[in-house]
Parts: sequence; structure tokens; C-alpha cells
Amino acid sequence: MDHVRVALVTGANQGVGFEVAKELVAHGVTVLVGSRNVERGEAAAQQIGPGAIPIQLDVTDAASISAAADGIRTEFGRLDLLVNNAAISNTSAGARSLQEYTATSRASNVSLDEVRAIWETNVFGVLAVYQAMLPLLRESSDARIVNVSSGVGSLTMNADPSYPSRAMFSPGYSASKTALNAVTLAMMLELEPTDIKVNLVSPGFTKTNLNGYEGTQSVEEGSREVVRVALLGPDGPTGTFTRWENATIPW
Repeated sequence: MDHVRVALVTGANQGVGFEVAKELVAHGVTVLVGSRNVERGEAAAQQIGPGAIPIQLDVTDAASISAAADGIRTEFGRLDLLVNNAAISNTSAGARSLQEYTATSRASNVSLDEVRAIWETNVFGVLAVYQAMLPLLRESSDARIVNVSSGVGSLTMNADPSYPSRAMFSPGYSASKTALNAVTLAMMLELEPTDIKVNLVSPGFTKTNLNGYEGTQSVEEGSREVVRVALLGPDGPTGTFTRWENATIPW
């Protein structure tokens, strides 16, 4: 049992998180399927099958994170892989088209409450989960953290007039990914002297609830790089920001 890798995937009850959990289980990993909603998490784990274990985890709730960490420590004594996937793009449940969303998400008119809510999940949530799970990752002989970001957060790309998505760059979702990239860099630098690897991955523009299913890639395509990086062994690289194998994204 000790040789089976134990992974936690946040926001794993749907979208890319669900697909990543499913594929990791198929590769023999024991996956804790993190979900804010207990019933949805249980349904997702059941759908994936043996090897998937539901765990209640709301990344914006300190008590929930702490209880999850305690549960993992009691059950497994360590964590080998942490995939910080949970994210929201807005608080209106994806009811608006991307066009409408862009029009109301400009720096001049975006709701500050909306920005705070997005950052609460996408930035502070990831940092909170990292802080709670790091002691468990330190107990692993081959630990890796994979943070799911997005190319839309790349300052270098958005500063380029030829970048197609730059008109959509907003203080909400896009800038939350910029901030996540910065927070991830802080993790990378902190863990450089250790054996814990940290990677940043963009799943690309994937058809999920996040964008009202307007994405251009399937969840399978979108999950491919997350899964590839998550399965890298102890000799695999750290400190990378990739979209596909050998395709790096500028910070």
C-alpha cells in the first residue's frame, strides 16, 4: 500500500479536475477527489471508481482545509501529489456569454466584490491549501505540486499587441491567474532547496463550466498536460510553466 501514490485534486467533481482525477486513478494513483459539495464529490468518486476517494474541501474555508489535511494525515500519513485545480471565472455561474462577460469585466467597471470572490478561490485558496498540505508533502519521498493556471494570466503574452485574447484581460479572472503565477513562483523559490517539485500548467481554452462551455478543446485535451506533469517521476523537472510538452508559457 505504501508504494501507491496519494494525490489530492481540488475542484475535482467536474471539468478538468474530474478528468485529471479519472486519468490519475487509471494510472494507479489513489486520488482524493476534492469537492466543496459533499454529494457531488461522492458522485464523482463513484463515477471514477475504485481508487477515487471523495473529500470535502472548500478552498475558501479554513476549517474545511484543515479538516481535509487532518483526514489525509490520519488515513495516509503523507501526500505525494497536490493538484491545485479549483477555480472560478466569475460569480454568476457562467450564465453570460464571453462577450457579455468581457464587457462587464473591464478595469473601469468590474465589480470589486466580484474580483475579491474570484481571487479568494483562485489565489488565496491555492495558497491556503498549499500551507495546509505542505507538511504532508514533506512526508513524501517523491512529492510534486501542480498548479493549474492559464496563459491568459501571462503578462508577457498580454503585453504583446498580437496576442488574440488580450482584449479579455481583466482584473478578475485573468489577473487572478497572473497572481496565482506569482504565488506559484514564490512556492517554487521556497521549495528549491527541497526535493518537492512545483509545476505550473495551463490546460488551454477548455470546454468547461468555467467559460460556459465555450472553450475550443475537450476536457480530455485540456487535462493532458496536467496529467503528464502530475505523473512525472522524481527525476522530472521543477519550476516549469507549460501548455504542452516542451511548450513553455512566458511569465
